[in-house]
Amino acid sequence: MKKSKLSRRAFLRAAAGSGAALLAAQGGLALAQDPTATPAPLPQGAAGKLTIIHKTEYFSAVQDLFRENVVQFAADKGVELDISTANPEIFGDFLAKMVAAVEAGNPPDISYHVLSIPQMYALDILEDMTDVVEQAISQYGAVIPRMAEFNAKIDNKWWAVPFMSVTGAYFARRDVFEAKGIDVNTLDTWDSRRDAALEVSDPDNQMWGWGFSINRSGDAHGLILGVIQGFGGSFTDETGLLVTFNSPETVAAVEWLAEIYTSDKYKPMLPPGVESWTDTGNNEAYLAGTIALTTNQPSVYGAARANDPELFANTAVLHAPKTLDGRLLEAGGSGWFTIFRGAQNKDVAKELILNMLDPARLTPMVQVGGGLFLPAYENLWTDDVLGTDPNFAVFRDILLNEEIFYGRSHPAKPSALIDAIDGAGITSQMMANATSGGMSAADAVKDAHDKIVQIFEENGVPQA
Repeated sequence: MKKSKLSRRAFLRAAAGSGAALLAAQGGLALAQDPTATPAPLPQGAAGKLTIIHKTEYFSAVQDLFRENVVQFAADKGVELDISTANPEIFGDFLAKMVAAVEAGNPPDISYHVLSIPQMYALDILEDMTDVVEQAISQYGAVIPRMAEFNAKIDNKWWAVPFMSVTGAYFARRDVFEAKGIDVNTLDTWDSRRDAALEVSDPDNQMWGWGFSINRSGDAHGLILGVIQGFGGSFTDETGLLVTFNSPETVAAVEWLAEIYTSDKYKPMLPPGVESWTDTGNNEAYLAGTIALTTNQPSVYGAARANDPELFANTAVLHAPKTLDGRLLEAGGSGWFTIFRGAQNKDVAKELILNMLDPARLTPMVQVGGGLFLPAYENLWTDDVLGTDPNFAVFRDILLNEEIFYGRSHPAKPSALIDAIDGAGITSQMMANATSGGMSAADAVKDAHDKIVQIFEENGVPQA
């Protein structure tokens, strides 16, 4: 099998292909299959009217502050404003609609979202934001997490402005583990967490230690890939061009994880219905006090903080388990400001972005964000931020991890094609095949590998 010699630019452009595979992976299936399909109405850009689309926030207080700050900025500038929310999520149709708007020549000016910048760049819908990011860095220090640069700086230009950061983490019921004499901070490997989860499980008293699902969902995809990477497996080699998923390391990881969901030994630590959980399942179980360990964005942590002071006080925030060779692979994600290609109010949109990064506006949003809205620049982690919550120091340490970890694409830099793998649900289907579909772990891994190869080859990255 020969490695492709595509340049990074050619790779990203190839990832866009005809648009069909990636738009389908992002949920834009109607546009991908039928170019004449009409998307739902979106605000249209117009000269003299600043048009903004932003994601919804988990905590309404953050969203209220965001909108208040934008409204105040527009009033101070004397600019007409059109601000609205959309559904820029991995399974939504936001990207397909943005492609249509850019091609029609009337895109909104600016969006705040958590979508894949490599994918948006590959679809050619973004304006160069290098000047804004460089100014932000000069004022507020280095961008964090470090992988943000590899997501948004392509061909030596920034195509999005980091606005906020967020990191997944592991959340443990400190009191439940301590009752068994276990210090949660010593559970720094996959094996130790699995063993401890089994030890604290008490089904007769509605306590299950292992609060993780492998059903198709963002949390499950994170768990599955986290175990695979912990065992040394990966989607591709370091170039991001050669699929290497079918490896002894990946097979060993899938065997380890499948054993949890199929063996009698670990059955007592699995919550009822865990096999069908979606992204809300572990949140609901943790907040109900029935699971002892889970991984999630800090939504579960923030909800405990807002609604259950006792649960919140007993919640420990943990780093990721170490890999088999002792490394700590963790970083975080970013929320981005992007300006769409052809935006008619680009200059004022750039002013707005810098205005929103001012700590006078950003810090209050962080303080009410429950860990789901954190600073994206090193020097914005002020005493006012760290004093909000004692566990914020752990979130900061994860985001400041010195070992560069590229997330799902590791050891390769982020790319549009790798971002499409989760959209197709390949790893969760692999685990379904290995636990209830009659396949061995090795066969399930091979099946997943072949599907990943198909994504790459259909988008111009040959594997043979």
